[in-house]
Amino acid sequence: MRTDLKVSPYAYVAPFFLLFCAFGLFPLAYTAWVSLHEWTLLSDEHVFIGLDNFGTLLSDAYFWNATFNTLSIGVLSTVPQLALAIWLANLLNRPLRAQTLFRVSLLLPNITSVVAVVVIFSQLFGRDFGLINWVLGWFGAGSIDWAAGTASSHVALATMIMWRWTGYNTLIFLAAMQAVPRELYEAATLDGAGAFAQLRKITIPMIRPTIVFVVIVSTIGAMQIIAEPLLFGASSGVGGGGGATGGPDRQFQTLALFVYEQGFTKFDFGYASAASWVMFLFVVVVAGVNFLLTRRLKGGLR
Repeated sequence: MRTDLKVSPYAYVAPFFLLFCAFGLFPLAYTAWVSLHEWTLLSDEHVFIGLDNFGTLLSDAYFWNATFNTLSIGVLSTVPQLALAIWLANLLNRPLRAQTLFRVSLLLPNITSVVAVVVIFSQLFGRDFGLINWVLGWFGAGSIDWAAGTASSHVALATMIMWRWTGYNTLIFLAAMQAVPRELYEAATLDGAGAFAQLRKITIPMIRPTIVFVVIVSTIGAMQIIAEPLLFGASSGVGGGGGATGGPDRQFQTLALFVYEQGFTKFDFGYASAASWVMFLFVVVVAGVNFLLTRRLKGGLR
């Protein structure tokens, strides 16, 4: 009986670790091995070249351009998204009619096919007949070629990402807010605290662990953006191989899209593997910086 109590917990978690080793650790280690070789589909010989791929990568202007694009789109999509998600969750945390309907509707953008989302938003951000340019025309702003410019394409992609993930993060924040004791809000109301003061002084400090979690997960997701720019380039008609290159001037090519281009259009798996590993290190660093900044913010809110 005692042996069963000691062994059974390991048996329960063993399937996860077996799958993680098979589909997580092994691909990671194998990618590191491939990155040390001149590994292409055009040749059966895989010559060991050490860190040459990494040296070439760090001097590749296209790689740093993709890094900048990834960070730019990530910041433009993540920061407003999280602020909007907290605000929406705070609204839904109050007594409302048809609460279940509002909460379920928040998940609809997330379960919608990313292909459908990008196609629709590509039409909305169309240069000639797009709804966004039509509205801007009312204010005399003129027509914007959203896919052609760096800043404009980043705004368009950030809008797509925000539309898909804001509702999902809202429900996570809402679940955390549901666990905040109501007595705190009642006491704050008696003391004369308004809704914004309660949000800043009670809600946000009480859901700090959830905020840290969502910030880190959103950061990791932002560093791995690929579907939106890939489909946006293909459906916007920018030309110049706009899908894999992120536009003719690579104005919205992300790191994941750069890896895709090297591996599946140029078939240079050694170089793509090196880019994947550097991208992995970037994700770890950016997530770590976000964690430290969020913890410092937590200390300032106390």
